[in-house]
Amino acid sequence: MTNHRKKKNLFERFANWATIATGSSGAFITAITVILIWIVTGPIFQYSDTWQLIINTGTTIVTFLMVFLIQKSQNKDSKAVHLKLNELLASHAGASNRMVNIEDLTEQELDHLYKFYIRLSNLAEEEDDITCTHSIDAADENHSIKLSGYKSKKHYQDAIKNRSKKSK
Repeated sequence: MTNHRKKKNLFERFANWATIATGSSGAFITAITVILIWIVTGPIFQYSDTWQLIINTGTTIVTFLMVFLIQKSQNKDSKAVHLKLNELLASHAGASNRMVNIEDLTEQELDHLYKFYIRLSNLAEEEDDITCTHSIDAADENHSIKLSGYKSKKHYQDAIKNRSKKSK
């Protein structure tokens, strides 16, 4: 098990180093330099098929390898962000724990939740207090309770009048 762990750590270290190195200004300058050298050598090699094949092969290999490196980096970053968000959800009393690991839902389930949050956003627009929040489990109930407590306030009465004028 120790050997497997060392190999994994070696690859992890290499991937982290390669991600940092290839995303640097130096890597960009190196790439531009290679292209400029290739362009300058064009007349020397009479723009031959071999001359063109060199740049095509080189860029194809680099692109192929970078796809895997970028995906590895993206997977790691995505996992870290999800864990941070899960921690925030788990630690906040008003948040719905159903949102933890939401990335495992199907596209259809995510679309259903998206529609819910559109509805939640519409409910929030009816309130004048930007600190009011709703959980996914109690949105309608909280909204009704809040509205019943504020119905006597002038701004809610005005909002109701304005809505009824707009709907006519």
